[in-house]
Amino acid sequence: MNRWTLTALAGFALAATAVSAQVSSIRGAPKDVKPAIIAVSATPPIITLDGKADRFSPGARIKDRNERLVLTGTLAGQSVYTLYKRDAAGLVHEVWLLTEEEYRKLGGSSADLGNPEGYKRFAELLDLIWANRWLLLGK
Repeated sequence: MNRWTLTALAGFALAATAVSAQVSSIRGAPKDVKPAIIAVSATPPIITLDGKADRFSPGARIKDRNERLVLTGTLAGQSVYTLYKRDAAGLVHEVWLLTEEEYRKLGGSSADLGNPEGYKRFAELLDLIWANRWLLLGK
């Protein structure tokens, strides 16, 4: 092999390692999950998901940063960075707890945590974007 081929292979190996590290930071979560901040009420299964009222499903599985199962009661009264997946009934069924850094890498902002005005403003901006989009499309 020539020097260029060896350099390219080494670069590819480093890139593959970086991608693998990012994927492993999500710790085995499937591809169809969404990042969110979940605020668990004092009486689970009632939660707030990105500022909107929601619920855990019966038998919800919550995994901590070390892949251990966490009971909903241990999160009562806390807001946590997560990835989540819904069940067939639309309830939050699988949750992976994230660090602030992992959440930020997925596009979240740490300023969002516990700030209901931020959620309200975000929803207003989305409404404006979608309203303008329909006007531009002529519908």
